[in-house]
Amino acid sequence: MNTHVDLQTIALILAWVGTACWGVCFWWMHRLSSRQETMLRELHDVTKRIERLSKAEHDLISEVHPKVDAIKESVKDVAVAVSAENASQKL
Repeated sequence: MNTHVDLQTIALILAWVGTACWGVCFWWMHRLSSRQETMLRELHDVTKRIERLSKAEHDLISEVHPKVDAIKESVKDVAVAVSAENASQKL
């Protein structure tokens, strides 16, 4: 009968250890998820600030250079002409 009591005691101890491990695991996961949530909030705030800054930058550029698209097109035309000119000179 002594072995029967010892097995019950061991089973009870293991059950308590398992319950304690579950509690520690639950606490650890909660801690990780709260840290992750904080980091995601900070990242979201940073992206909002970047979006506001880029919109302000775009508005400033639009005010200073209302013909930005036309300038881009003329730069592309010049680049094509220069590359064609360089190619003909090499021949």
